[in-house]
Amino acid sequence: MNLPDTIEALTRQTCAPLQHALSEAGIAALLPLLPDWTLESGKLCRSYDFRNYYQTIAFVNALAWMTHTQDHHPELIITYKTCTVRYDTHSVNQGAGGLSENDFVCAAKADAIYAGRQVES
Repeated sequence: MNLPDTIEALTRQTCAPLQHALSEAGIAALLPLLPDWTLESGKLCRSYDFRNYYQTIAFVNALAWMTHTQDHHPELIITYKTCTVRYDTHSVNQGAGGLSENDFVCAAKADAIYAGRQVES
């Protein structure tokens, strides 16, 4: 499996249907590209901080558009000044879930949105 080796390459990718679960080695190769993300209970997680509720919701709306175009949707926890994003792929491992490359692609795109960069869909 050819995994992207830069954040730019990861951000340029689009989600693919019928992903396979990443091996521990695959996860270990991709996680350093996303230094603000952690693994928690088998999910790829990050919290984003904002100055106010309006900025939080603006980010959530931009994230919703991106995830809709990628057809890969995260769990979100939204508070006044924070949005926590959790990715995993329910359809891998015979429906038991796990992480796929799609999770890392969308995480990279979420970081680009937060940084105010243009995101390819």
